[in-house]
Amino acid sequence: MSVLIYTESWDGSFRKSTFEAISYANEVSKLLDTDLVAISFGNESKQELEKLAKYGATKIITSDIIYKGDSEATTEFISKNINDVNVIVFANSYTSKMIAPRLGVKLKAGIASNVIALPTSTDPIQVQRKSFSSKAIENIEIHSDIAIITLAPNAYEIIEDSKNCQIEKVESVKKGNITINGQEVSSGKVSLAEAEIIVSAGRGMKGPENWNLIEELADVLFAATACSKPVSDIGWRPHSEHVGQTGKAVAPNLYIAIGISGAIQHLAGVNSSKVMVAINSDAEAPFFKAADYGIVGDAFEIVPKLIEEIKKIK
Repeated sequence: MSVLIYTESWDGSFRKSTFEAISYANEVSKLLDTDLVAISFGNESKQELEKLAKYGATKIITSDIIYKGDSEATTEFISKNINDVNVIVFANSYTSKMIAPRLGVKLKAGIASNVIALPTSTDPIQVQRKSFSSKAIENIEIHSDIAIITLAPNAYEIIEDSKNCQIEKVESVKKGNITINGQEVSSGKVSLAEAEIIVSAGRGMKGPENWNLIEELADVLFAATACSKPVSDIGWRPHSEHVGQTGKAVAPNLYIAIGISGAIQHLAGVNSSKVMVAINSDAEAPFFKAADYGIVGDAFEIVPKLIEEIKKIK
């Protein structure tokens, strides 16, 4: 028996979420006293693939690149190229949300999504997951022969555990019936999904011409930029930056909300952040009730001072 980890990469490099997921999968394999097998479709270099061995993989199955939207072909390949697997681990990403349910049906496997901790039991598999927009923690038991787990972002630390590893190349990946008509790639310096720090802003910035303040603060913090739904709706910022229940759910170590009132839909998508800071001129803004730290004041006075002080520290 073995544990399988599905890896994700971008431009030939594995994502931070992949290293979180493989570190988690490695610990699961220890609990089950079995091997850890990684599977990759990213056409990564041998040097990049070997990084997976640093985090516990004893075998890597790699094949021709499959576009991430072709979940049908990906599912077919995984189901045909795994043997005696009892746990499959994904990062909880848009890709896994396409593949994991298909794979669950194909393998008759139970799925626990948005998991936040190691199994408390292995027979049956028992895990904790976030539910109700991260407002509750749910205990899940999986009784099927194969369990599929998707790990919540930033829920598990990255731990090195080097192993001897073999790489197996499997050729001729069959395409599915899904047709990809186009691909839009966001151009931010730091990916929202991978960001340790996010600087987000709302209508309190008064217009797109003032976003240079947000971008400058993000630059000095090596952070990603984000925005509230109204900001993307009126075209101040691209929809790829919209975070919240109807946008991207994020879980950075630090989330800074500037000029965002804190509607419940926005908070539902960001409340997994480890630390939240709110900056708003309205002392009654709902965000202050959710924030760990709050500054009541004019963002156009506070943000430049923050940037100045951070630069001094650096």
